[in-house]
Amino acid sequence: MAVKAVVAAPGARSRRLVVCDVALFYGDRSGGIRTYLDEKARHAAATRALDHHVVVPGRRERHRGTRHELRSLSLAASNGYRIPLGAGALKQTLRLIEPDVVVLHDPFWRPLGVTREAHRLGAKVVAVHHASAALNAAGIPGPDAVYIPMLRRIYRHAYEHVDAVMSTVDPMPDSGRTATIRLRFGLHPAFRPGPSERDEHLLYVGRLSFEKRIQDLLEVIATTRRPLWIVGDGPARSLLVARCERLGIADLVTFKSFVSDRYEVARLYREAACVVATGPHETFGLVVLEAAACGARVVACASTPAAQVAAPLVHTFTAKDRKDLDRAIQSALASPVDVGAAASLARRLTWKHVFESELREFERLTT
Repeated sequence: MAVKAVVAAPGARSRRLVVCDVALFYGDRSGGIRTYLDEKARHAAATRALDHHVVVPGRRERHRGTRHELRSLSLAASNGYRIPLGAGALKQTLRLIEPDVVVLHDPFWRPLGVTREAHRLGAKVVAVHHASAALNAAGIPGPDAVYIPMLRRIYRHAYEHVDAVMSTVDPMPDSGRTATIRLRFGLHPAFRPGPSERDEHLLYVGRLSFEKRIQDLLEVIATTRRPLWIVGDGPARSLLVARCERLGIADLVTFKSFVSDRYEVARLYREAACVVATGPHETFGLVVLEAAACGARVVACASTPAAQVAAPLVHTFTAKDRKDLDRAIQSALASPVDVGAAASLARRLTWKHVFESELREFERLTT
């Protein structure tokens, strides 16, 4: 494997902690997890506070510095998600990295075997509870009552032997484990209040998938006749376009592709009359925080952790309740923008603080 040429030889490791993040759902157009990992890599390179590696699926196996892509098959072209071909290459990569901490960002990439291999290498394993069983079930066609018990068995199986669980919500109902490390939110410097001229349209930014319940927002638009911009890509795009046609709102809804430039995304937030996050199961969604930090009016489901972090800048609604969603939007539109509170949120939520705090937790775990 080419990774041998770029990973320090045994015995030559620095005194810095070696942390390896393993993420299945890391795609060209993915959201919070990719942002977190990219920012963590930048922080590690800039500060040299830790030796940081990231392992993700790729079209072919290649190892470039501390980034390791392992051969996989395409799952969702719209977001770049891929399915790895087993865990053999992942285990071999871990053997060559020799990590102190392995961070698993989902319960689906052979977590039991990977955990056993990490423990054999003397590493601690941290499972990150990014998404609930309810969120994963909502993305599968069919009744949630069938899928949630099955997914909870997967979570409990995956988390059984890890050394710690990191989460911003209570993972106990899904995994039978409590969170001993807090999953923290950070923001890019682009997301700050700034000059803008607000338009009259509402704005949705994010992945276009069934579990996001964007269809609820379309129903509200059909009643209020307010313009809506939908920015993002995903498997539900064609169905959402068809839904707009059926509701007679195709002339009110503008679809725009995924925007990677954070300063452009910040401009979109600031220019919208209101940013609406419809998903009821967001455990690590950053859109709510980004928009609030930009000084935008924001509406989010009451179950969204970010809505609590950004309170009182976010107007909340009850999950799956379209009437309450409409009420929250109207309340947000009638409210003044608190630029001072937005700026304070932006100053408080820095990735530097996130990773410094996280590193202290990992150091405690390994001592």
